[in-house]
Amino acid sequence: MNTPSFSVEKIDAPLGAVVRGLDLRQPMDIETLKALRQTWLDHQLLVMPDQAIAIKDLERFAHSMGPYGEDPFFESMPGHPHVAQVRREANEKTRIFAESWHSDWSFMASPPAATTLLGSIIPPHGGNTLFANQYAAWDALPEDMKSRLRGAQGIHSARRGYARDGAYGEKDREAGRSMAIRFDDSALKTQLQPIARVHPETGRTALYVSPGYTLGIEGWSAQDSDDMMMFLFEHQTRAEFVYSHRWSADMLLLWDNRCLIHAATGGYEGHRRLLHRITIAERKKQAETLPH
Repeated sequence: MNTPSFSVEKIDAPLGAVVRGLDLRQPMDIETLKALRQTWLDHQLLVMPDQAIAIKDLERFAHSMGPYGEDPFFESMPGHPHVAQVRREANEKTRIFAESWHSDWSFMASPPAATTLLGSIIPPHGGNTLFANQYAAWDALPEDMKSRLRGAQGIHSARRGYARDGAYGEKDREAGRSMAIRFDDSALKTQLQPIARVHPETGRTALYVSPGYTLGIEGWSAQDSDDMMMFLFEHQTRAEFVYSHRWSADMLLLWDNRCLIHAATGGYEGHRRLLHRITIAERKKQAETLPH
């Protein structure tokens, strides 16, 4: 598949495509941007290698895809209020950040549409990011289970990660994590989200739960809720839905949080790793798709 300004190669996996031919040091024209967005919607994850771009270029790219989103528990880079550093030092002993499957910030009232992540310092081995296709996960559910889950609301919360006693809370800070995570009691709040989530742009249904943020199902008994969550958490990461992404330096990723879940992996002990991340909110009007 080719467009006038970039090439697309589908990854041999349940999701994802590699995009080449774009120079993101320059703004995209509107036709290129429209084509890129459609490619992203078609493939859920875009991998753009060889993008040796500055932070300002990353900001421009992210903002061309939608308005900046919120990062409620990250400190931003000085001078760059929408950019967070996903950092791990070579001698760090804390647990791997984001190793639990999740869709970014699904506990928010309006969760982000997308995340873009730039590989700035990449270890020689390890550190793959796993992605799972939740369109496919929903489609593969038995019909009677789909009937039970349509209209059901998942209870989402940040408490497992970002509460004071969460994975990235007080003890984690004391352990010497280098990444600037800001735990807070607001993580105890809950937010309902549809388990069968209809994507606002494609109209396709995706399974929208995760072990990272989903506590249970609103209105179900504790036993029924726990049983269903256990089944769904195992089901949604079956091998036929998962792609393991290997990073390289200057590689940019863009993924769709509305139909993918993802998880980090380790395996790079003794090496420094640094990525730069921007969260992208839902578009509110067509004008927000124009290049910046």
